Order: sequence, then structure tokens, then C-alpha cells
Amino acid sequence: MMSGKRSALIFAWLLLAPCLAQTSGPDKDYFVALVCEGADKVAIVKFGPDGAKVDHLVNTGVLPGGDISGPHGIVFSPDRQFYYVTIAHGRPYGQMLKYRVKDDAVVGQVGLGFFPATADVTPDGNFVYTVNFNLHGDMVPSSVSVVASDEIHEAKRIPTCVMPHGSRINPQGTKQYSACMMNDLLVEIDTQKFEVSRHFMLAKGKEAGMAGPPPQTHPMSAVTCSPTWAQTSTDGKSVFVACNKSDEIVEVSTDSWTLKRRIPAGSGIYNLAVSKDGKLVGTNKRGQSVSIFDVESGRELARITTKRKIPDGVVISPDNRYAFVAVEGIGSEPGTVEVIDLQALKTVATVDVPQQAVGIDFWKTEAHSPKAN
Repeated sequence: MMSGKRSALIFAWLLLAPCLAQTSGPDKDYFVALVCEGADKVAIVKFGPDGAKVDHLVNTGVLPGGDISGPHGIVFSPDRQFYYVTIAHGRPYGQMLKYRVKDDAVVGQVGLGFFPATADVTPDGNFVYTVNFNLHGDMVPSSVSVVASDEIHEAKRIPTCVMPHGSRINPQGTKQYSACMMNDLLVEIDTQKFEVSRHFMLAKGKEAGMAGPPPQTHPMSAVTCSPTWAQTSTDGKSVFVACNKSDEIVEVSTDSWTLKRRIPAGSGIYNLAVSKDGKLVGTNKRGQSVSIFDVESGRELARITTKRKIPDGVVISPDNRYAFVAVEGIGSEPGTVEVIDLQALKTVATVDVPQQAVGIDFWKTEAHSPKAN
């Protein structure tokens, strides 16, 4: 028969073990890649038992004479053999560069629209969808560019809305979603037909799902949401939209194309990412913080202040353990990558990178290699 003291110790251990597991550090190395818009650099960041550091930097850009090209978005191919970088500035149009992972060499280049920004790749790896944000152009409807990844040429340019942002493809690869900052709209593209299939009005009290593309003369004066990101759920049944102006997240059902709920968020909610175990992470651009939500309840589990101002891109590791946040900084400050433990709900590492860190994507994990003496 077990003694009372031993039983108490075992019981205490059973209670403590989950907490210890949640707060233990990484046992492998994680790698992410991000673009630094103010320095024309791609930064590869490594995080593991030895902390976070810049693994290496890659020069990027297309403009001669030292002009800043402004890389804005980055995404890896599904097989992780290539990555694609959108170049925002051009004469006059932006570009997309295709890099080979093994040597960071440019193996393809294609011209896109004005200020290409966020990009995503279909699950089969055949097409890259990039929003042409048109930041410095006239307030007129812009487009989404569909790039064939092997040939690296623009297969289609699809008219959508004014200032599209936050290109994301559903897990099934059948739909692409983006948000229209100056139209308060969510737009859905059918990836089989290369055309807009539906759009959704996001303004509070005016929520409505409609078939086909939005009208090209949609008024901009009544913008109340100003959406900056469209993130599909892990099953593709919902799209979460960040309303940057009204500080909330709008969830839209993809089955019924109706409003599911509005979730209060931080100041200037900007970019979003979801984990497979039910967490939604958002960067609060004006609030200098990152919010972590429970998807099922919509409850904010934590709001974590970032080291520097203007948190931007966010990506979650495939094992759901860590969120990697790109923070722009202001003025002459360097950018920062901040690593948040999604179990402990706290920042566990930061590392400085070149100026204006924006788009970020996950690359790989590796068995940990201890530091050489």
C-alpha cells in the first residue's frame, strides 16, 4: 500500500508536470525568413535552445543606384525548395523574385502591379497569389496577380478592389482571400476559374455577402473597418478579417457567406495567423502588442507588449508551439523578430534584424546542433 507522503508527492508531480512542459524551452532549431523593407534584405532567423540569432542575410531588390526597392512579402513553396519575395517599388511596377533555397540565388523574376505586397502559394505549389496594394497610386480598384511558379510568369491579373491586402489561400487550395482597405470588403477568388467568386461587406451593421466581383466604383468615404488581413481557419470553414480601423476581428462563414461574429481586438489589429490547436494570433500595429485568442470562445488569452513599435507580420510554427513576429521599429531603429511561446503565453526571445521588418514565413525545423566551443 502506498504511503500518504508518497501519494502526495506523486499527486503534486502530476499537477506540476504539465506546467513544466509548457514552460520548457525548445528542443530543436526553428528557422523563419522575413523581409526587411527599409534595408532590401531577406533575414533568415534561427531560434532554438541557444536562443535567437540571425543565421544569414540575403540582399534583394531590383532598383539600381542604391534606391530602396522595398521587399514586402515572402512565402516558401510547399516543398521548401524555393521562396518568393515581392518587391514593392519599381519603375513603375513592382516585381516578384523567385529564390532557390539551397544557395539563395535568384532563379526567376516577373513584373506585377503597383506595390505588390502579401503573397501566398497554392498547396500544390503551382501558383503564387499576390495582392497589388497600390499604396502610392490613385485610389482606384487594384488587383491580385496570379503567377505560375515554375515558369515564373503572370498567368492572370484579377481586378478586385481599392488597396487589397493580406493574400491567403484556404487549406483546400480552392479559394484565395484578400481584404480591401479602402472598400471595407473581403474578396474571394476561385482558384480554378481565376476569377472573383464572391465578396463580403464588413462594415458594422451593413454586413452582407454577395456573389461575383465588387462594383468597381464602390465608395470609399464610409470606410469604418479598413481591413488589412484575411486569414482562413485551419479547416477552411471561416475567414478571420482584421479590421484595422475599428479594432476588431470579423469572422465570416465560407459555407453560408454570412457573418459569424465580431471579436474585440487590440489597437490597430493588422496581421493574423492561426494554429492547428485553436489559437488565433494578431499583431496590434498601433498598440505595440500581440494578442492571442482562443478560436472557439473568441476570448483573448494574452496581450503581449513588443520590444519595439509597429508589429507587422506573424507566422506560427507547424507544431503550434511558437509565434514569430516581425516588428518594424521606427526611424533609424533596427527591426526585431520576437518569439512568443504559445503555451506559456510570453515572449521567450528577441533578435534585431535590418530596418522595417514586415513579411515573414516559416522555413523549417532541424535537430539542434549545440554551439561549437
